[in-house]
Amino acid sequence: MRNRFARLDRLPPYVFATVNQIKMEARRAGKDIVDLGMGNPDLPTPPHIVNKLVEAARKPQNHRYSASMGITKLRHAISAWYKRRFDVDIDPETEAIVTIGVKEGLSHLVLVAVGPGDVVFTPNPTYPIHPYSAIIAGGEVRGIPLGPGEDFFANLLQATKQTWPRPKLLILSYPHNPTTEVVTLDFFEKVVAFAREHGILVIHDFAYADLVFDGYTAPSFLQARGAKEVGVEFFSLSKSYSMAGWRLGFCCGNPETVAALKRIKSYLDYGVFQPIQIAAIIALNGPEDCVQEIRETYRERRDALIRGLNRAGWKIPKPRGTMFVWGRIPEKYRAMGSVEFSKFLIREAGVAVSPGLGFGEYGDEFVRFALIENPMRINQAVRGIRRIL
Repeated sequence: MRNRFARLDRLPPYVFATVNQIKMEARRAGKDIVDLGMGNPDLPTPPHIVNKLVEAARKPQNHRYSASMGITKLRHAISAWYKRRFDVDIDPETEAIVTIGVKEGLSHLVLVAVGPGDVVFTPNPTYPIHPYSAIIAGGEVRGIPLGPGEDFFANLLQATKQTWPRPKLLILSYPHNPTTEVVTLDFFEKVVAFAREHGILVIHDFAYADLVFDGYTAPSFLQARGAKEVGVEFFSLSKSYSMAGWRLGFCCGNPETVAALKRIKSYLDYGVFQPIQIAAIIALNGPEDCVQEIRETYRERRDALIRGLNRAGWKIPKPRGTMFVWGRIPEKYRAMGSVEFSKFLIREAGVAVSPGLGFGEYGDEFVRFALIENPMRINQAVRGIRRIL
């Protein structure tokens, strides 16, 4: 039995589970916990998208298996979205594929691209599926330090010189979860040049493309010259259109890479439920007012949390992207580490956050707040934190 699930042997214990257990115990004891932990959007999907889903779901012809690469009209909508948003030309037949959310698509692409011993670079800290998709595929992960005071490209070059065999993949995501770091198009131009020089395939997770604030606009990786020669980009409808539970995303870019993902998916799934794909066409082609409203809601929550924490003496700069706030643990408590500090916040402040260690060892001096509660509840969380500070 011990060797029956061999791939699981390389996965560490899930850090977030420990904190979740403490949270659930506190709630069972009758304590009101403000949950700013898991990044699970609480906003409803816009009505015009829901209405289209209902309409499509009533048609029996949509109840059959769909296409694993996505229906044609949706891939054309994806192509039009890229052209309209970023002035990037996407061939809907060879450069676009629909996925069951980004997590599924990225994991399956890594599975088909990485073999035992292959090296994958990811930032550290970063969203867990980025490194663990490589571990599950049998590869080796090298974390590139990311955060305040770090020169990402210097770290990337040093890691490349010290790594053998040479890295096969570089997985990035900007705006970045959890650090909330943002970049300009120049950054992606450098990434393309680096990837071309070292023969690395780039995967960019663009999940927070629309959750940007204070006049900042997030560039697409595919806007960089030559990007389609060296990589692909994933986008999710989860955050921009508050469709997290619908599980729909897409991958665009390098035709050879898209073809590889298409082939592995043809063995593994029959595509997303067709009414969801039809509703996604309405989302991508429809008015952007709903996206602006969702963005504004997260901005208000961000401002409420940052304002409250700063007044309480916990100084955190305003993030310009994502639905998170990444805060370095106050010096008085830093030696506890992020897991123990997160438990402490639940017990003493009635607030649940994500420990930075769950995103990589370089995150252990930080915790992540998810902006998934309204300003009133956020203010309640701040009051609890102020008491312990």
